Amino acid sequence: MHEMALAESMLEIVLQTARGNDARRVTLVRLEIGALAHVEPEALRFCFDAVTRDSLADGASLEIQRTPGAAWCMPCGEIVPLAALGDACPVCGSYQLGIAQGVAMRVREIEVA
Repeated sequence: MHEMALAESMLEIVLQTARGNDARRVTLVRLEIGALAHVEPEALRFCFDAVTRDSLADGASLEIQRTPGAAWCMPCGEIVPLAALGDACPVCGSYQLGIAQGVAMRVREIEVA
């Protein structure tokens, strides 16, 4: 389950930021996950709860925002919405697509006390 490794990396970012701001506690983490990122939000939420135990982020809420996927279609030249990797261009039906957005995962905001 790669979500555990992602949660551990995310916790490092959160704790480093919290300590750099002299926080006593992290209360909320807002995360952005692209629709094409191959991350299962509920698995990540479970792992986040596990890795934050006994840390400054213990009990912090995790808000996950999904961002849409998009790709550039080589044959028709359009930027098109893409729900999943491997889908065809909804305009021309081609599979010659270059991913334009939706694969990133990033910590967008951290609330501390």
